[in-house]
Amino acid sequence: MAPIVRLVSAAVLAAFLVLPRAAFAEITAEQKAGLQTKLDELQDRLKDAAAKPPKYFVDAQVFAKGVEWCLRHGEFYPAKKEGQPSAWIKYCEDAIAAGNARLDELQAGTNSWTDQEGSTIRGYVSRVDGSVQPYALSLPAGFKDVESGYRWPLHVKLHGRGGTRNEVRFFNEHAGKKPADGQNWIQLDVFGRTDNAYRWSGETDVFEALKDVQRRYRIDDLRIALWGFSMGGAGAWHLGLHHPSKWSSVGPGAGFVDFYEYQKQTEQLPSHQHRGLHIYDAVDYTLNMANVPLCTYGGELDAQLVASTKMVDLAKEADVPVKLLIGPGVGHKFHPDTFKEFMAFHAEHTEKGRRRYPGNRSIRFVTWTLKYNRCEWLRIDELEKQYERTTVEGGVGPNGVLSLATKNVAALRIGRDVADQVELDGKRLQLQGAAEDLLPDVLYEKTSGGWELVEYEDTLAFDENGTVNKRHGLQGPIDDAFMESFVCVRGTGQPWSASQQAWADWTLSRFEQEFDKWLRGKVPVISDSALTDEQIANQNLILFGDPGSNSVLARVLDKLPVKWTKAGLEVNGQTYDADSHGVALIYPNPLNPRRYVVINSGHTMHEQDFKASNSWLFPKLGDIAVQKFERDGDGFKEATVWAELFDGHWRLP
Repeated sequence: MAPIVRLVSAAVLAAFLVLPRAAFAEITAEQKAGLQTKLDELQDRLKDAAAKPPKYFVDAQVFAKGVEWCLRHGEFYPAKKEGQPSAWIKYCEDAIAAGNARLDELQAGTNSWTDQEGSTIRGYVSRVDGSVQPYALSLPAGFKDVESGYRWPLHVKLHGRGGTRNEVRFFNEHAGKKPADGQNWIQLDVFGRTDNAYRWSGETDVFEALKDVQRRYRIDDLRIALWGFSMGGAGAWHLGLHHPSKWSSVGPGAGFVDFYEYQKQTEQLPSHQHRGLHIYDAVDYTLNMANVPLCTYGGELDAQLVASTKMVDLAKEADVPVKLLIGPGVGHKFHPDTFKEFMAFHAEHTEKGRRRYPGNRSIRFVTWTLKYNRCEWLRIDELEKQYERTTVEGGVGPNGVLSLATKNVAALRIGRDVADQVELDGKRLQLQGAAEDLLPDVLYEKTSGGWELVEYEDTLAFDENGTVNKRHGLQGPIDDAFMESFVCVRGTGQPWSASQQAWADWTLSRFEQEFDKWLRGKVPVISDSALTDEQIANQNLILFGDPGSNSVLARVLDKLPVKWTKAGLEVNGQTYDADSHGVALIYPNPLNPRRYVVINSGHTMHEQDFKASNSWLFPKLGDIAVQKFERDGDGFKEATVWAELFDGHWRLP
C-alpha cells in the first residue's frame, strides 16, 4: 500500500471555502481580563458549593464551563456592524450572570427554572470525560409536572452547523425562548458537543442529554420524536436509522446522507477507510425506514434536496415507506407552510406512539457494524464478516411462528415474548420457554449445521466472551474508544526510543488540543504509576509511549497483535524502525477484555477534518495502522504506510 499522507484534499479545501469558520474578532486585554475576573469569582463560588452540591448544581456549573471554553479558545467573533463589540462578550457576561443567579437560588433552596415555561439551559456531567455539557429544554405553556402519572411526549431537536456556535452562543439562542405555538410536548435541544453531525462523543451527548431529561421528568419512552435541519438533518438520518426502535417518528431536513457524492469524490478511499464509511453513511441503512415513520424535507431550490430525493429513491427500491416534503420556492430553509405539515407528521405519530413491548412483530433491519445492532426485540451479537451488509427480515406469520431470514449474522438474540417458536433461515427452534425460561432474550448461534439454540449455562459463557470476539461496544475502530469513558495514560519511565517518545508525546498533545476545541472537553490524563484497578475496570485505557516508558503498555504488550523490542516494531509480519515508525491500534484490554486499550492514538480525524465538513469525520486508521513520522518544525509529519481492520475474532485477515 502506498503511504497515505495526511494532507487536505482539493475536496476538503473546496468544502472549507464554501463553509468557512468565521474569523475571530479582536477582544481587548482589558475586556478579556474583566471577563476572566468575573468567571474566576463564579468558579470560586461553585468550588465552595461543590463540597456539598445541591440538587441541580450542574445547571449552574454549565454556565461557567461555557465561558471558560469561550475564553480559552478565543471564540469572540466579529460584530455584525463595524465598531460594535463582539456579541460573544455579552454572551459571556449573560452566562456569568445566569450562573450566579442559579447558584443564588440553589443556596436559597429554590430552583425555579425546573418548571419554567419555555426554554431554559440545563447541564449534565458526561461519563465520557467527566465534562459538564449543556442542553436546552423547553416546557410547554401551563406546564405542571403533577403527580398525575401523565408521561410527556418529547421532541429531540438537532441543530445545524453554526460555524460560530459554542456554548455561550447556544445559551443565548435558547435561554428564555417561548414555547412553540401549540406545543404540547417537552422539547430537548441538543448541543451535541457543537458541530460534529452527532458523531462519536457528539452521538453519546444526544443519549446522555436524553437520559438526563428522562431522569428529571416523566417522559413517555414510546413517544419520542427526532428531527433536525441541515447538519441536524444529517444527524436525524444517522440517529434515526441507526437506532430505529427509539423514536416514534424521525424527520431529517436537508442533511447529507453519504460521503462520496456529498463531497464529490470520484476516487475510492483506501480499503480501511472505505469500509469505515459504512459506520455512518445513511444510504447504507435505508432498509431501517421500515421500522420507524419517517418524513424528510428539502427546499425546492436547495442543492441539499438531493439527499432527501436520493433516500426516497432508495426507499422505493427497498419497498419501505417514507414521506417527502418539498418547500416551494425556498432554498436551504424550512418553508413555513411545509414546516406545519412536517410538524403535523410528528404530532400524528407522537400521539400514536410506538407499540409497547414486544412492539412490532415484523422487522426489516440492516446494519454493517455491531455498534448498531438492535431493532425492536432483536439483537445481533456477532457477524460473520465485519463491515459487510447484514440483514434480518421477517415476522410472525398466521401460524404464530416467527420466521426470519438472515444474512451475515453469526449470533443473535430474540425476545422470548415475540412468539412460541422461531424459524431461522428455514430451521425451526423453540423460543418461548427456551434456555430454561431464565433469560429475557434467547440466544442462537449459527453453526455448520445451521442455527442452534444456546442453552442457559452456555449463554452465560457466551456473554463472558472468553474467546474475545468482536461484540457491541467492543468492535472498534480506534475512534470508538472515545464514545465511552476513557483515560489517557502517559509513560514516566525511560523510553526505548527518544524519537518514538517525542512523537507519542506530540500525538497526545494534539489529541488534547483537538478534543478540547472540537469536542468540548478536557482529555483526562494520568501517569502510568497512577493507574488504579477501578480505572482498569471502568474505562478504556489510551496508552502513550513505548514499552520502556509506559509500564502499562509493557504489562499488556505480550497480549497485543504486535511484537515490540528495542530493535524494532513488527506488525503483520513486517518489521519497522521504531525511531521513525509508530503503531496506532485498538484492541480488547488484556487487563479487562470488556474494555478497550488504545496505543498511541487519539481520534484519527484531525483539525482539518473538523473545519472542512462533518462528512469527513470518519475513521482514518481503522483498527490498526503503522505510521511513518518525521520532525516538521515543532511537530511531526505523518504518513500511513499500512492500515487494516481486524476480523470478528480480533485477528488480522
